[in-house]
Amino acid sequence: MAYTTINKSTDYFNTLLYTGDGSGTRNITGVGHNPDLVWIKDRGNSQNHSLTDAVRGGTKNIVSNLTNAESTSTNGCKAFVTDGFTIGSDNDVNGNSRNYVAWNWKANGQGSANTDGSINTTYTSVNTTAGFSISTYTGTGANATIGHGLGVAPKFTIIKRTSGAEEWSVQSSVIGLSNYLVLNSTNGSAGTSGALISAVSSTTLTVDSNSVVNGSGSAYVAYCFAEKTGYSKFGSYVGNGNADGAFVYTGFKPAWVMRKYATGGSASGEGWEMLDSARSPSNVADERLKADSSGAESTGSNYYVDFLSNGFKCRTADNATNNSGATYIYMAFAEAPLVGTNNVPCTAR
Repeated sequence: MAYTTINKSTDYFNTLLYTGDGSGTRNITGVGHNPDLVWIKDRGNSQNHSLTDAVRGGTKNIVSNLTNAESTSTNGCKAFVTDGFTIGSDNDVNGNSRNYVAWNWKANGQGSANTDGSINTTYTSVNTTAGFSISTYTGTGANATIGHGLGVAPKFTIIKRTSGAEEWSVQSSVIGLSNYLVLNSTNGSAGTSGALISAVSSTTLTVDSNSVVNGSGSAYVAYCFAEKTGYSKFGSYVGNGNADGAFVYTGFKPAWVMRKYATGGSASGEGWEMLDSARSPSNVADERLKADSSGAESTGSNYYVDFLSNGFKCRTADNATNNSGATYIYMAFAEAPLVGTNNVPCTAR
């Protein structure tokens, strides 16, 4: 019996490593699909993250580690091409001899307006197979609903105001919608009280009047993720404070994990850790970048994790990963399903 309808995860998500050459225009290919969200980070230098999507358009850049408004970067990620994307000479994406990682998700091009909510989106690009949508909209400053197009309730939603400086909102039903986390901050959820998104349904998000997600006349982008068995998992786990750490079942061999301390225990001030199987092709995985930091990639025992055939296991008692009694939130995407549609089982690393 087939375990999942997604047999080849790289059709929808893939990590690509490349070396910059400083040239004016260059195509980066080998993604494995035509990406609609490209997230790039310089691995070896203190350099901002760069997020560009097909809904807002090439050259329109937002930065996960800053509150800055969207900027037009003609030398950043410039366009989306078959099997990849086009970059210019900006150091954020193509400094000479610098090493980069690009995380790539597939939606459905620029999309079209979604009218399911009281706010009509400008564009909503949806991939219901992969459980991913990108929407742009203009806020009203009053409680409202916004259509996401997924057909099921999203488990993880990231929203950024693009027309002005504002923190990034991250909310997930896995830890409840009564608090939110901030992508550009190390704060836990207890420090950001308030339901910016008070409800999610199979068609809409319900947003309040806060300027973080719905300021009057402000422009926003929303990235919504729904779980797909064998391909994506969005959840939480509780640390045990032991080097033989917590095991997190995902149902697939992870290709990418982003995790963040949320609440409880004695941990605080811990950032959004990003690990992937491309930068760490064998266990233990410890090549870490942080979504909230421009810092270069770091390694060490504080970040140890094993990517297994059916999930990941913490290999450290560090506060950022596995503090006793602390709750951590995570997003994970698959390298391979535990058992694919061809009934071939996934092997351990």
